[in-house]
Amino acid sequence: MQSVVEIGRRVLDAVLPPTCAKCRVVVERNGTLCADCWKDLRFLAPPWCRSCGFPFEFDGAEAGMSGTASSRDPTGNAPLCGDCLQSPKAFDRARSALAYDDASRSLILAFKHADRTETVLNLAGWMALAGAELLDDADLIVPVPLHWVRLFTRRYNQSALLAQKLAERCHKPFHPRILERRRATRPQGHLSRAARRDNVAGAFRVPGSMVPEIRDRRVLLIDDVYTSGATVAACVASLRKNGAGAVDVLTLARVLRS
Repeated sequence: MQSVVEIGRRVLDAVLPPTCAKCRVVVERNGTLCADCWKDLRFLAPPWCRSCGFPFEFDGAEAGMSGTASSRDPTGNAPLCGDCLQSPKAFDRARSALAYDDASRSLILAFKHADRTETVLNLAGWMALAGAELLDDADLIVPVPLHWVRLFTRRYNQSALLAQKLAERCHKPFHPRILERRRATRPQGHLSRAARRDNVAGAFRVPGSMVPEIRDRRVLLIDDVYTSGATVAACVASLRKNGAGAVDVLTLARVLRS
């Protein structure tokens, strides 16, 4: 016998058929993609940098690179990318589910700005696959916060939605108030890397009442897109300053630069 929820869903689908979260063609289930949009997405997977998760085009160890090991190496001796060798990151590890490119951009922007929040289950599921190790090790899950003005106008924090679904999926504590955005910042989209860093410097804080929650614990920070890493770095700095034992980062997508 069908549940009331299932019957209600079928009635709603008959009136408003579910559409692809990217191109709006009719699909079988709400929040999913059609076959054409699915095949265009670039999902990130090993081999990747053991620090930031930047994907390598080939497995260095299998190709005979001296002194390196495969990202699949259970000893954890996978190589670092050139950027992490030159500039070690503030976080311990970072992973992303998708490449942020022409194929994924409209999907992510629709989720972020156009109320396509029904996609969150699928998006969080992709993140859970990419960040399985990070989720297993996490003591608590924390989203990158929005300033209250932006939250009021947007009505939801996309990073918090992802973090909450990941926490439910992995049975980890979800703490949306560990971090606060203490001042409004300019949109980062068209800023240079240096300007992004200056824009978010000192923008985040851990309220005093939340400090005991993170002391000596491994925090998993959730955001939608990793671009220059400026926002993530500012959040990690605040978490470490207030006693976090370790901070990993998991994002839905990341911009890939050569």
